[in-house]
Amino acid sequence: MKEATTTRKVDYFRLPRPLWRKLKKYLPKKRRSSRRGGRPRASERAVANAIWHVLWTGRQWRAIHRDWFGVSSSVVRERFQRWRRMGVFEKLMRRMAEYYARERGGIGWRWQAMDSKHSPAPLGGEKTGGNPTDRGKPGAKTNLLVDERGAPISVVLTGAERHDKVSAADLIVSVAVKRPAHKEQHLLADKAYDADDLREFAASAGYIAHIKVNPRRKGVEPPPTGDSPKKIHPARRWIVERTISWLTKRRSLRTRWAKKAGNWLALAQLACAHILLNLAVFG
Repeated sequence: MKEATTTRKVDYFRLPRPLWRKLKKYLPKKRRSSRRGGRPRASERAVANAIWHVLWTGRQWRAIHRDWFGVSSSVVRERFQRWRRMGVFEKLMRRMAEYYARERGGIGWRWQAMDSKHSPAPLGGEKTGGNPTDRGKPGAKTNLLVDERGAPISVVLTGAERHDKVSAADLIVSVAVKRPAHKEQHLLADKAYDADDLREFAASAGYIAHIKVNPRRKGVEPPPTGDSPKKIHPARRWIVERTISWLTKRRSLRTRWAKKAGNWLALAQLACAHILLNLAVFG
């Protein structure tokens, strides 16, 4: 039996070692300075721990105390911004998807599911809009695509007002790892994705779409009475809902306080990388 490389209990002050080993491979190399003296450079590991703490607690950057990690809040935020611009967190998610596939005998391509989750965005910013489910208040939406075990393989952020059928195309295009062309792949979604153009796009991408019919949509015929809805649409959509609940355990993803969409996406990618690690180790 393989020995676990991480624990189920989360340490909110320390990034798990397997994630750190993967993350540090994408960090910029340290420059050797010929000058002597001056303040030593802040530890990359300490900065990563502080970012991990912000992800889980939802604490503001300026609220990080220097005594907790041995690094100031301004340095943590500046380093986070730099890593995000370099695509470090996107590369980390892709690397963890490959690790998950290797440990679990491949990604479960046969049954995939997608869904979205609204989050309030009190400060507004990029990719936010009036949330139709919250009296038009500013909000954002996390769109997620998972495999048959619930592993996140694509995440996209949009404004709360953007229709799910539009975001679905971005999800399919933005899959972290290359999809096999020869395998049978089914795509499940709820009635929010009910659109003929989305079905055509999914078919062109190699999917067999199982999208629940929205009875309120005009010009749509209801399914035959002889076939039960459970037979037409297998009950596998709960897989993506479970993964979304795993994401929202992290307080920084429940409410979007970041004005820059890229910052919030980087935190979501870090959370997806952690979920992929847990699924690879614990199943």
